Amino acid sequence: MNKDRVEGKGKDIAGRAERQAGEWTGDSGAQAKGTAKQAEGKVQNAWGKAKDAVNKSNDNANANEPGEEALEADDEESPPRRRAS
Repeated sequence: MNKDRVEGKGKDIAGRAERQAGEWTGDSGAQAKGTAKQAEGKVQNAWGKAKDAVNKSNDNANANEPGEEALEADDEESPPRRRAS
């Protein structure tokens, strides 16, 4: 979990609390401010999830690539080839 997800979730929760407090007190300004903060948090959390998905995809792709030890050469003139697994 990255920084954007944590901060986004925090803003979402804080915005919900602010919006709810605005509803209880009848303060439409606090409601609007809380709703905006909540939306900002949701967007930041979604951005963090997207970044995590890309990083996970990259990690999985890198894990499936063979290392140098998996390459062999028949002789100096031919390029390395993969060993049969």
